[in-house]
Formats: sequence, C-alpha cells, structure tokens
Amino acid sequence: MLFNSFEFLIFFPVVITIYFVLPHRYRWILLLLASYFFYMAWKPAYVILILVSTCVDYFACVLMEKQSEQKKRRKFLFISLFINLGLLFVFKYFNFFNASLGAVFGQFGTAYHIPNFNLLLPIGISFYTFQTLSYTIDVYHGKIKAEHHFGIFALYVSFFPQLVAGPIERAGRLLPQFKKKQVFDYDRLTSGLRLMAWGMFKKIVIADRIAIAVENVYANPSGFEGPALILATVLFAFQIFCDFSGYSDIAIGAARVMGFELMQNFKRPYFSKSISEFWHRWHISLSTWFKDYLYIPLGGNRVSVPRWYLNLLITFVVSGLWHGANWTFFLWGLLHGVYLVAGYILKPVKQSLLTLTRLDKAPFLHKLFQVIMTFSLVCFAWIFFRANNVNDAFYIVSHLFKTSGSIFSFQYIKQTLVSMGMIVLDMQIAAGAIILMEVVHLVQRKHSVAGILQKFPLPLRWAAYYVFVIGILIFGKMGVSEFIYFQF
Repeated sequence: MLFNSFEFLIFFPVVITIYFVLPHRYRWILLLLASYFFYMAWKPAYVILILVSTCVDYFACVLMEKQSEQKKRRKFLFISLFINLGLLFVFKYFNFFNASLGAVFGQFGTAYHIPNFNLLLPIGISFYTFQTLSYTIDVYHGKIKAEHHFGIFALYVSFFPQLVAGPIERAGRLLPQFKKKQVFDYDRLTSGLRLMAWGMFKKIVIADRIAIAVENVYANPSGFEGPALILATVLFAFQIFCDFSGYSDIAIGAARVMGFELMQNFKRPYFSKSISEFWHRWHISLSTWFKDYLYIPLGGNRVSVPRWYLNLLITFVVSGLWHGANWTFFLWGLLHGVYLVAGYILKPVKQSLLTLTRLDKAPFLHKLFQVIMTFSLVCFAWIFFRANNVNDAFYIVSHLFKTSGSIFSFQYIKQTLVSMGMIVLDMQIAAGAIILMEVVHLVQRKHSVAGILQKFPLPLRWAAYYVFVIGILIFGKMGVSEFIYFQF
C-alpha cells in the first residue's frame, strides 16, 4: 500500500480511530495487524520473510540473554546474521553476483551454467533487515535488554509507517514507545498531519512532476545534449530528495499522530558545506547505522591513517551496494568514499587556497562557495546512482558540456525542455515549488515553522492549511506512483 494512494486515505483514518478507541493493552494487536495488512497489500506471500526475521531475532536474543559465556552468546548472534543477511543476499544480490561471476568466467572462455533466480525483490527488505539486525547486535553487546513480548517485538520489526522505507529505528528508542500509553492530543494530531501534508507536497508536486523529465533523459542519454543531461541530473537530485524525504515526513507524521516519535531522517542536506556534513544530513538513520555497526567495528578513525581511509571506502562501498545490486551503486558509494578521503588529504591545500584568495574574510561568500561545490559533487555522484548501467553513466559524464546551441537562447531552452518531456509551465511549477521548499528550509534553520503557524489565529491557521492542501491537489502530479526507495 502506498502513502499516496486512495487505499491509504481510507486505511489510515480507520486505524487511527480504532487505535484511540481501544484500551491501551490491545493497541499493539491492532497496530501489528494493520502493519501486516499494509505490507500484504503489495504481495501477501512475502510477509513470510518478515515473520522469519522476527522469529529468528526474537528467539536468538531471548536465548542469547540467558547465556553468561560470550562464546555462546556469539553463536546466537551468528545465527541471526546468517539467516537475515542470507535472505537479503538471495533475494537482492544473488543474481547480481551470479551474473558478474558468469561474466568473469566468460572472459576466460569457461562455461558457467548456474542460472539466476526468478525472484521479485521484496519491498523494504533492506530496511527491516537492518532494523532487526541493529536490535540483535545491541542485545549482544548489552546495550539493551531482549524484548520478551513477542507481539511488541513483531510490531517493532513491522511498524507500518516506516516499514518499507524507514527511518531505520533503533530498538532502544522505539520499543519503549509501544509500551507507553498514548492519549489523543489535538496539537500532536495537527503536527503529524502538517508533516504528512508537507511530505505529500514534496512527493507529488515536486518529485513526481520532474520524474518524467529525469526518466526520459536517463532512459536514453545518447539522445540528449549536455544542458539536458545536466538539468536532468540536477532535477534528479531534487527528485530523490523530495521523494525520499517526502516518504520520511509522511512516516514520521503518521507515527506522531498516534503518539510515536520516529527519528529525523533528513536535515536540509543540500545546504551542506562538505561531503562529511552532507552525510550527517542525508538519510541519517542509514548513515548512523553504518557508522555504528560497520565503520566503528572496522576501527573507525582510531587506526593508522591508511587503514582509516580504507575503513571509509569500505563503509561507503557497502552503503552503495545496500541501495541496489548494480555496479552503478558500487561506483556511487565508492565515489562518496573517495570524496571524503580526498577531502581529508587535501585539507591543508584547501586552507592555503582559502588564505590566498582571502575568501575566509567573507564568511557568506565562503559558505555559499562551499554549498555550491558540495552540491555539485553530490549531483555528479547522482549520475552513477541514477544511470541504468555503467556505460550510460560514463556516457553522461563525458557529454555533460557538449552542446550544439546557445544555452542562453530561450528557443533552445524551450526545445530542450520539450525534448525532455516538460513544457515551460511544468518547469515553472517545479521551480516555484522547489524555491518554496528551500525557503522553508532556510526559515527552519533558526525558527520553527510550526511555531510560526501557531501564532496565527485559529481560523487563519486552518485557512492556510486548506489553501496548502488545495494547492497540492491543483499543482500535484496526480496518479499513484511508487516511492523511489521502495526498490531498495
């Protein structure tokens, strides 16, 4: 079931109404049933995978907690890791590695006859697998206690707002919230609904509107010139942000209506002044997961400098492959790792240039330059993330600045937009919506938009809400479209 569907428009109010009518002790049952129904609306059979992960990690951690010897505790950790990562590998990565191995054998003229699996990738498998693995690892290290209520734990794994695309919540944060009695709160309700509306605005007004142009260009990059390739890449940067952060906003807002607080997943990432800062602002739940469960166990920065750089590269390569079984994701992750390593190596050079140009004497210009450079690097990396294959990615990179017309000619710009599948009005709506979004982001740096709205008289405040919702209906790209991160 999609957030931007008619089914969810019925499902959510019904669940919320029953939730607040039911006594607290029965609410977990409702939420668990609702979560499984929400997931099974896509493909019922694959709910078995969630059940397997839930059962394995529940019993592994309960039994682990009873062991006093570290060796015996480790045995249950390995069982959890083997089964969960094994399922993830079979459904998401087997065909990729099998095809790559077949290509290697083919280079040496050796026959390779292992066939691929004809399996559909289960929606959200990477998200709920990482969520339940974090629980098992935390129990193993003694950071949290094992949850002995099977139903509550099953709800933690499958909680419908963030089941298929996060945020990836930690058990120590979410499990206690399920046990706390929640009462209906008007302010919390309006706060959650506002956030859901904001997420829907980003999804259907911005992301879905510019998706057509991005798809047209990236489906056939050789049919477009440099300006179209650059524009499509920049548009994709906003498409993926609005699509994914829009989902996160709706998930966080939906949970908030019921009284649950999910972690912030995005924090104005395109205002970052460095790649390191970008990863503190982009998909925060995943970047912190990799930091805590991969980067730090590898040694983090508490090792020799060459090993530290290697740890960064490994973390980002694995992060890239987490997004998908394709060499394009491998290169995207590797590129971000290289960005970080190069940033640390070139830090003295950057400081010298800063002093030489006296840019440090103009703080605003310096920050603006950093933001533009960081955004440019991020957009360049998005080429590999979005391209259908490696050949397309390198074609785009090599043709970014090739054009047969004047980029300052209105006629050329119009022809470029039309060739991408957008009319000038589409571009104007998208540009206006993006500007509005970024203005809100700028305001959020120092002020709470919700706090500003609360100062309005009640009639004026609700009038603003209605105008915003009507604006979404008028300018939104209507039609049910999946969220990008469902494929991961």
